[in-house]
Amino acid sequence: MPHYYEGKPEEGACSGVKEDLGICLLQSACVLQEGKSPQQCLKEGHCKALKYTFFECKRSMLDARSRFRGRKGY
Repeated sequence: MPHYYEGKPEEGACSGVKEDLGICLLQSACVLQEGKSPQQCLKEGHCKALKYTFFECKRSMLDARSRFRGRKGY
């Protein structure tokens, strides 16, 4: 679920997705209840949709067609 922050300056491409992925991982049951690190929880498959969106956003930065289509993500 995207979080929009009006007071923050635009840090760069994919910054919103990256921040939402971090929040999702830190608030997941894997981190809070099991005490694992966010990296371990990411490998186990938590927050898959945001992980895929972040990957597509980063990949679209390298794609020459994105000049016309725009970046993926938010």
